Amino acid sequence: MLANPSGTLISLTPIYEYLKARGGVEEKELIVLGDWPVQFLVPANELEREAVAASLPVEVEGVRTWVMLAEHLVAIALSTGRAKDHIRILQFIKEEAVDRVTLQAILKTHGLLSKWEQFQNKYTEGEL
Repeated sequence: MLANPSGTLISLTPIYEYLKARGGVEEKELIVLGDWPVQFLVPANELEREAVAASLPVEVEGVRTWVMLAEHLVAIALSTGRAKDHIRILQFIKEEAVDRVTLQAILKTHGLLSKWEQFQNKYTEGEL
C-alpha cells in the first residue's frame, strides 16, 4: 500500500498480480520483468506529477512503456538529496544526458535553483 498526496491509500496489488500472471517475479518492493527490476511509486509532489505527465513513450525489448526525462530525474534526485541521489546526478552529468536549459527551467519552476547551486559547489567545484 502506498499513500498518494491526498493521504488516500493506494494498493498496487492489482498491478503486481497482473504482472506476476505474465511472468513477473516479486522481490520485496520490486517486480522483476525479464531482466528489469521495476518499482512503482505514486507521485508525491508537483515535480513528480510533472515528470510523469512529461514522460516519453519508448519501446524496450518490444514492450511500449514511458520514461521520464533525464532532467526530471535529476531534479527529483536533487530534491530528495540522499548520497545515492547525488551519485546518480553526477552519472547523468558525466554521460551528458541532461539538457542544461531544460534542467534549469525545471529547477526554477520547482524552487530548486539554490539547491542546485549548492550541489554544484560541493560536487563539481562550480564547473557546471
